[in-house]
Amino acid sequence: MARFLKPHPFFFKTHYSHGNRIVGAGFLSGWASLPMSRAWEFFGESNGCPTEVEMRSRIRKYRGRVADGDHDPEIGCIMLRDVRFFDAHEAMDAPPGWAGNIVQGRGYDLDSAEGSYLEQVFAALLRREGADTDIAGAVPGEVFGAPRLTPVRVGQGAFKALVQEAYGRRCAMTGDKIVPVLQAAHIRPVTADGENRVDNGMLLRSDVHTLFDRGYLGVHPGKRTLMVSPRLRADWGNGEEFYRRADSGNRISMPTRPVDRPNRDFLTWHADSVFLAS
Repeated sequence: MARFLKPHPFFFKTHYSHGNRIVGAGFLSGWASLPMSRAWEFFGESNGCPTEVEMRSRIRKYRGRVADGDHDPEIGCIMLRDVRFFDAHEAMDAPPGWAGNIVQGRGYDLDSAEGSYLEQVFAALLRREGADTDIAGAVPGEVFGAPRLTPVRVGQGAFKALVQEAYGRRCAMTGDKIVPVLQAAHIRPVTADGENRVDNGMLLRSDVHTLFDRGYLGVHPGKRTLMVSPRLRADWGNGEEFYRRADSGNRISMPTRPVDRPNRDFLTWHADSVFLAS
């Protein structure tokens, strides 16, 4: 999962013609630019359409003409988690001063009257859900809490998209950039108490992903260099590509943001529990 400042709720508002009311809220997991095909691959119907064809049709309506030959244009993907909605009769008025039609979103300041009102709206949404705490895990009373760096759990689709974005669409170990064969690999799998976090992930070529999961490849927790098990050559009589890379002593490719880089604790777990040291 990626680390962000503790998020404020992302509210959904109808247009003025539909009452200018707040109908729900969720939390921002992150943002990524993805080819349309990958957006459908990662999120499917969560894109808001029952089919990829309909999703493409809707996007063309807003984007206008797509350049000739561009059959898989890039789109911006806003990823949300823990989304909740009011029933239609419970929807609350938008804050005074908000435009009836907001096209590209609108920020808000928690220390303003507007922010205070939105806090009340969010508290009402939690009450209807029967929640004892807010969706982010804050205790009742101060709904949002002070901004701070905190891990944010994301869904599997968001994990794939954010890891791809963090690594610039290149394999962390080989530098390959053929996107269809790149996969978001967990360092500590979810089945072994891992989490969908960007710092628990690496973007790896599909065959490299398999070798990593089976312990033939690893990453040194301190040096962030490639480790290759002697078992790769012993079991399969192959793997010279990886031995050469390991002998070079070069670090694996890293995300630009320090908070997205592989977490040392997760790398240590993999080195101790999965990597075939001998």
